[in-house]
Amino acid sequence: MTSFVEAATLKSWLHDGQEIALFDVREHGQYGQAHLFYGITLPYSRLELDAPRLAPRQSVRLVVYDDDGQHVAPLAARRLAALGYSDVQVLQGGSAGWQAAGFPLFSGVNVPSKSFGELAEQVYHTPRVSATELAAMLARQEDVVVLDGRPFSEFQKMNIPAAISCPNGELALRIRDLVPSEQTHIVINCAGRTRSIIGAQTLINLGLRNPVSALENGTQGWYLADLELEHGGTRRYGEPGKPGDQAGMRAAAQALAERFGVPVVNAQTVRGWADDAQRTLFLCDVRTPEEYARGSLPGAQHTPGGQLIQATDQYVGVRQARLVLFDADGIRALTVASWLRQMGHDACVLDQGLASGLALPEAQPAPLPVLPTISAKALAAGMASGAALAIDLRPSMQFRQGHIPGARWAIRPRLAATLAGEHRPVVLIADEPAVAACAATDLQALGLSASLLEGGLAAWRAAGLPLQASENTPANSDCIDFLFFVHDRHDGNKEAARQYLAWEVNLIGQLDALELKAFRLPTPSLEPADAPA
Repeated sequence: MTSFVEAATLKSWLHDGQEIALFDVREHGQYGQAHLFYGITLPYSRLELDAPRLAPRQSVRLVVYDDDGQHVAPLAARRLAALGYSDVQVLQGGSAGWQAAGFPLFSGVNVPSKSFGELAEQVYHTPRVSATELAAMLARQEDVVVLDGRPFSEFQKMNIPAAISCPNGELALRIRDLVPSEQTHIVINCAGRTRSIIGAQTLINLGLRNPVSALENGTQGWYLADLELEHGGTRRYGEPGKPGDQAGMRAAAQALAERFGVPVVNAQTVRGWADDAQRTLFLCDVRTPEEYARGSLPGAQHTPGGQLIQATDQYVGVRQARLVLFDADGIRALTVASWLRQMGHDACVLDQGLASGLALPEAQPAPLPVLPTISAKALAAGMASGAALAIDLRPSMQFRQGHIPGARWAIRPRLAATLAGEHRPVVLIADEPAVAACAATDLQALGLSASLLEGGLAAWRAAGLPLQASENTPANSDCIDFLFFVHDRHDGNKEAARQYLAWEVNLIGQLDALELKAFRLPTPSLEPADAPA
């Protein structure tokens, strides 16, 4: 039987200091339009795939919600209970009930992290330069270096001319290789505001003697000033210098960690925490994707340091959980943890990091049905004879770009409506077979048999079979997986860029006293740490 919780009770739970997982089980587009401040996006279409990662302790207090508490949330609650979660509640009235109780909803994504970035600028008075000021500095060939604090994949989409990719989580380790002179003016940029602010303030907090600024409004500000961006950039950080050359930055990171009360714990302590049935533990490898791919500690998830600050809710689904960070250098984890502590997280650093010998149990994936497969030619024959129905589960925008003629686009929470009255065998098309397996769980409940197109759309193309595009199918109103909220701000829509930047600046004004108090930023008068040698 589904259990419900009232909005006022949930509000008190969110601030009682105990662990809680709050999951918005609507699809990404619905979530991004209006959600609770602490709501973590866990789309029902990916529920079994992401729940074990976001909430690894199955006895955690867990609340799910949708629009009204009557549709996908009860479905999700039942599935979570079937997976072993023992304390699942549904928010009575959903997001509409939350708002009716007098609590605000927020648009956009990564809202707590971005709100924190805006608040950090106010508290620290982080220096900034405008796009036109930076352009003039570059034109005069001043001693200035522009570092892009986003992941390299985002840098490649668009970048400030002459900028070098160095994600914020890498700054402390690599800054002296990239900027050896203390006289060089360092400017940190992102696509909007918050990563520019956090990146610049990271270097200031570390005590660099260089002049450091955030680029106001990032690449969007550059574009709004009618300045040209580059695309497909390849400039990026190199390998860090010798360990001995990093002594200054390591001392600076240690001083920063002490300043913000970052605990350093040994492997034995973390092993004990892993056995604690009352607390959730996340072991976070903050190194680069390349380093993680070469090997990590058993039981760790990859959480690139800059993104762990900027998009914490993508990696950590339990509020008040323990976060244990590690690296291989003794610099990055301490620096990232200093920010997470200020954000209100119980973050600490693993002593000796990658060399600690820590090994935790690997997270076990949720059980899902194994689907039989069907070849592209067999599917084509089945569709031509009317004996098979193709359901395309790929993202709606990809379906519009090209899909199998006669296939229907659908998404898991709407499968029952899409297949009402159908008795034909269903063939699922998906980029991720596991997403199809999640959907197949619901198809079984509907009494329908399902198989998977072997090799996906790539196999269909390879077989020489045709595709068709449809600009408006599915209709925008049906594309619940796509966030239309200023989605084209990087594609030539200046008004969308202005709206996004205004949204970001206005986040702080929407927070209540409890949400503001949850952040633990210092007083503005606090002086930065001593400069590293």
